[in-house]
Amino acid sequence: MSKADPEAGKPVALDALDRKILDALQRDATASLDELAGQVGASKTPVWNRIRKLRAAGVIDRQVAVLRPEAVGLGACFFVLVRTAQHEPGWLERFVTAVKSMPEIVSAHRLAGEIDYVLQVRVADARAYDAFYQRLIAQVSIYNVTSLLSMEEIKAETALPLPS
Repeated sequence: MSKADPEAGKPVALDALDRKILDALQRDATASLDELAGQVGASKTPVWNRIRKLRAAGVIDRQVAVLRPEAVGLGACFFVLVRTAQHEPGWLERFVTAVKSMPEIVSAHRLAGEIDYVLQVRVADARAYDAFYQRLIAQVSIYNVTSLLSMEEIKAETALPLPS
């Protein structure tokens, strides 16, 4: 395994053991070192060393608990399509600052095509979404916003498919 060059955007070279470890950690990051070693068919020391190297290389970004949105009162998921008529750096800086400051936005992407950005927003209900929306447009000028309410989440996966 070699460390990725973040400037070049090159992926880290992963061998079969790295992929097994990463697959196991993506399924359950709370597994003990003994459990991980058993799952991947290696002894504890090499597994621990690989995990340290994967962290140092930036492959493992962080470990988190994945919550069920409904269980914490965030049952409404909106996808917000944003079009802007402004593309100067000042507007972009204000938009990025606004997006990063709003915890309701759980995902944000800049897009190619007719829509400039898509935001995934988690809130309790439509009233909470409207309050979020009012705060967003108070912080930054937006040409057009289309809000789409997700009626049903069919798949939400945090594990990445690792190439062979």
